[in-house]
Amino acid sequence: MKIFKFGGASVKDADGVRNLASVLQKTGISNKVVIISAMGKTTNALEKVIEIYFSENKIDTEYLKTYHTAILNPLFENTSHPVYAKVNLLFHELESFLQRNKSPNYDYVYDQVISFGELISTTIISAYLEKNEVQNTWLDARNLVKTDHTYRDAKVNWDSTCENINKAVEKSKLYITQGFIASDANNFTTTLGREGSDYSAAIFAYCLKVEDVTIWKDVDGVFNGDPRVFENTTLLNEVSYSEAIELAFYGASIIHPKTLQPLQKREIPLFVKSFFHPENAGTIVSNGQKINPHIPCFIVKKNLVLLSLSALDFSFFVEENISEVFALLHKYQVKVDLIQNSAISFSVCVDNRFNQVDQLINHLRGKFRVSFNKNVSLYTIRHFTESAINQIEKDKEVLLKQLTRETVQLVTRE
Repeated sequence: MKIFKFGGASVKDADGVRNLASVLQKTGISNKVVIISAMGKTTNALEKVIEIYFSENKIDTEYLKTYHTAILNPLFENTSHPVYAKVNLLFHELESFLQRNKSPNYDYVYDQVISFGELISTTIISAYLEKNEVQNTWLDARNLVKTDHTYRDAKVNWDSTCENINKAVEKSKLYITQGFIASDANNFTTTLGREGSDYSAAIFAYCLKVEDVTIWKDVDGVFNGDPRVFENTTLLNEVSYSEAIELAFYGASIIHPKTLQPLQKREIPLFVKSFFHPENAGTIVSNGQKINPHIPCFIVKKNLVLLSLSALDFSFFVEENISEVFALLHKYQVKVDLIQNSAISFSVCVDNRFNQVDQLINHLRGKFRVSFNKNVSLYTIRHFTESAINQIEKDKEVLLKQLTRETVQLVTRE
């Protein structure tokens, strides 16, 4: 059995849905679980719905309805097709939740609302495949993937999840289901972290012990840098699990950071291929070569915050201080991307993904001297060379630089 995962860019319009069906027909339509993200920028649009709901106490889903209707109309002959009623029902459920919701918990509301992107996309695609005589079974991932109740970044209950998936999936059939979404023990919807659809693919792969996983992208595979950011990038033919985990940890967006561990445990190969050119080999992530070709790999994360701390009395910054700082980082859900310390100072470059850095800074100021720089960029070069470092440092102000044996990281201000 195989797992396929299609991201939002691959199904952003009617042509994308048709192409997904074509890829399945070319590669075989049996023995597969197909994991699908929300269409196009639907997740961003749903985040806007949530923002307006909290700031203005309004429910505005008109853009999303119009967008999905524009995808439905070219795929189905007329509006009497049952898929229209199914999609309308999902929008009704979304609006009904917001109308009756009494919880002020933003993260809880976020997960309940954001999940409708994946539910709608898979409903449309499953119906389109059926219309074209591709028999498939639609599964609600929330009934299968069980987690704790950490909304927006839930932790998987592997025993329950594997039991549920193996009961639901017969290995000779084709299944369509959602990435990113799950549910807790009380059946409230949870999510696996932004871009968590790759992780969903790995969860199904691990539980079903599949032959391989393919992530279908709008690029030909894994490059040594994001082609949209870096010039003259090179396709990597092979990447080992450990190297891919390093790249993901440092922020390479092609593979979700949590995706690789369950695949490595089962030694399940991961292919990253182009949905425009399904016949091309793409990149394989496996137990093979560390990286082929062996060249510098570039990663950048932008809009980060560099925090620098020291004790109020200029005493040594010791383990007790560091543990206190990390407890606060955890409390405010601030992800650390780089650490550097000296005798009297401690610096961290952090991702403000939950917009709580200002609260963290105010809390830290009660105990430490704090300076910070917002909107900085963190460049990471794996397998660096001097020329690669010079290429990144050119025309930038370097605020912090850290080298290890195979990796250099630079915090810069453009």
